[in-house]
Amino acid sequence: MKPRILAVLITIAALPAAAASTQTPAVDHRQVNQEARIQQGVQSGQLTPKEDAKLEKAQGKIEADKEKAQADGKVTSKERKKLAKEQNKQSKKISKQKHDKQATTPKS
Repeated sequence: MKPRILAVLITIAALPAAAASTQTPAVDHRQVNQEARIQQGVQSGQLTPKEDAKLEKAQGKIEADKEKAQADGKVTSKERKKLAKEQNKQSKKISKQKHDKQATTPKS
């Protein structure tokens, strides 16, 4: 197969995946923000390793739910609301864990 034709076929095959990733920019932005908040909590010592692990696991579930919503190529408003609700709940958990009495030695 000619290289040019192969390149066109690869590009066409990648289009649905690229389109799916841009269907949830708000979710993507919040995921990045929440990951940064968790990492800041670990670095400052506000989050214990156990708290970090639980929060990261929940972040992974949200990411899996996002990928599931994108699997058919269309993210519905119902799916967006479900993801937003999960992220709101996770945001509260992050805040609660960062401001509880448990702490570890800050990492340098």
